[in-house]
Amino acid sequence: METGRASKTALRVALRRAIHQVLDRPCVLKDPIAIPLLRREFHYNPAREMHPIARAFRAFMAVRSRYVEDRLAASVAEGVEQYVVLGAGLDTFAYRNPFRRLRVFEVDFPATQEWKRSLLAAAFIVPSEKLTFVPLDFEHETLAAGLAGAGFDATRPAFFGWLGVVPYLTLPAFRATLETIAALPAGTGVSFDYGVSPHATSILRRMAFHALARRVAKAGEPFRLLFTPEQLDAEFVRAGFERFEQLGADKLNGLYFAHRADGLELPTSGLGRLATAWV
Repeated sequence: METGRASKTALRVALRRAIHQVLDRPCVLKDPIAIPLLRREFHYNPAREMHPIARAFRAFMAVRSRYVEDRLAASVAEGVEQYVVLGAGLDTFAYRNPFRRLRVFEVDFPATQEWKRSLLAAAFIVPSEKLTFVPLDFEHETLAAGLAGAGFDATRPAFFGWLGVVPYLTLPAFRATLETIAALPAGTGVSFDYGVSPHATSILRRMAFHALARRVAKAGEPFRLLFTPEQLDAEFVRAGFERFEQLGADKLNGLYFAHRADGLELPTSGLGRLATAWV
């Protein structure tokens, strides 16, 4: 994403999460803030949204947020009291945070964060005192410095959610963020989604990937960084994480989409994988 310009993909992602609240039952991600936040931006074509591709994207956007929030809840149960949302976009967790002691830091480009705050104000959504906005231009300031200036305590463990960001990074930027997180105390974790290198997938998966890549490139936010699962495991080891997991469509369907009457699920071709690593 270009500095100084709000993210176009952030709006598309938020719309899919909001439409999920209306069209899919039961909701994989229950988010009562999704629709009020968008207000006039919330509109959709019901017939188009029932197309298999639209349903697949909606399922992935809902499940990746649910997955991160489930891993966060497990960390909170183990005593973590800091949650950092990297590339927060229009994420709504901070406005429905159920954990009394959890402090949330939303990190994003200044332009995107200003846009979000204008949407919050228009919707009369008042941020909790447990939320801190961290406008950060990564070209001029490091993540560690930005968090320190916002009151983040680097002597205590934290959990990081990093959705919809990794595919747009350079490898050095990705590694720098992983290393920053891995340097924090034991109990720290990070969850994110990533795109699988098409060269390591089937013809069907390559077709699905190239279709998605064309769409995001047209929006001015092209994919730059992809991994095979083995390559990502190696990155975790390189950064110094103690343990990690990766989940693809089959495992996610078993965890979150089993026994649904509406048939909503992730396509076997996959739209990406989810990963978590712990210090």
